[in-house]
Amino acid sequence: MSRFYRILAVTILSGLALDGVGQQKNITVSEQTWLAYFNQTRFTNRSGIWFDGHLRFTDDFAERMSQDILRLAYVYYLHDNVRLAAGYAYITNYSGDDNIPNLNEHRPWQQIQWFEKKRYFNMMQYLRLEERFKEYLNQGEVAEDYQFNYRIRYNMAFTIPLKAGGVQPKSPFVFVNNEVMLNMGKAIVNNYFDQNRFFVGMGYQFTKGLNAQLGYLNVFLERPSGSDFINAHAIRLFVFHNLDLRKSVN
Repeated sequence: MSRFYRILAVTILSGLALDGVGQQKNITVSEQTWLAYFNQTRFTNRSGIWFDGHLRFTDDFAERMSQDILRLAYVYYLHDNVRLAAGYAYITNYSGDDNIPNLNEHRPWQQIQWFEKKRYFNMMQYLRLEERFKEYLNQGEVAEDYQFNYRIRYNMAFTIPLKAGGVQPKSPFVFVNNEVMLNMGKAIVNNYFDQNRFFVGMGYQFTKGLNAQLGYLNVFLERPSGSDFINAHAIRLFVFHNLDLRKSVN
């Protein structure tokens, strides 16, 4: 790992360790299930689209729906291993109570994503900026305006093949990733640290552009109070599907 990655890792871990020092933490534990489908489709040497859809369940892993997400973006390929994206996401947060309205969120986002192939693993990273327009409750009703803040996300992922020859069709792999999220904006007072997501699991590469990953996800999330936290233990099943249509287009 280069000096840059070592410094970045130390910075993130130090920030997490120091966050909330001197505060009493109230931690709620939950069990969840996360399902998602990701697609990147490339049309030309420079242009493509991004789509992902999520279903998340909570309370004993799957008693009720907690959230769904639909995300779409235009992707610009600087070259094969570096991509820029800009798009929009629509999120619904389910209250789990018939007497409390569900809350929606509109989320424009921008991202740079890059890939590296090493001798024994592949690495993917992205840096994402989100503008979050969130509905909130005012005296039990959905307010007419939105709460707004920025969030920045950094994700580092490692794909480690279990067969000689690297990641290739009809081969298993180990997948490990960590994503840290930080809040910014005038509305943020106590929770500049938003959450950390750590995942480890097994994957299978069905074809060159299709794989699935199943494993354990830990989400440690700070609430706006700055003293209340959620520690979620989740089963995560993600499917990744990449299509290259350049030959058919040309």
